Amino acid sequence: MLWVYIFIGAAGIGLFVLFNWLMGYRKGHIQIDFDERYIDHQEYVQAIEKELSERGHTVRYEGNHTFIVDEKPYVFFERNVPIGGVPLQRTILKPEK
Repeated sequence: MLWVYIFIGAAGIGLFVLFNWLMGYRKGHIQIDFDERYIDHQEYVQAIEKELSERGHTVRYEGNHTFIVDEKPYVFFERNVPIGGVPLQRTILKPEK
């Protein structure tokens, strides 16, 4: 019976780590959650640039999902996460290596 509790605990920890990894909670990543959904790519890019500028970063879009933030290249991708039945558009900027 003890092994069942150990297995359930390990599975819970594993799911928590997987969720955090998918949501971009890693060192060096930048996460942005928008109240508004962006379907048009150009509007989405402009919203990302505006948000990063408001946070005090220097930013420019290079194209092909690549931003230069504080002179470092980042690739952006989005995740759609249902929070309370309402989809949340999360933007994750991952440092390019």
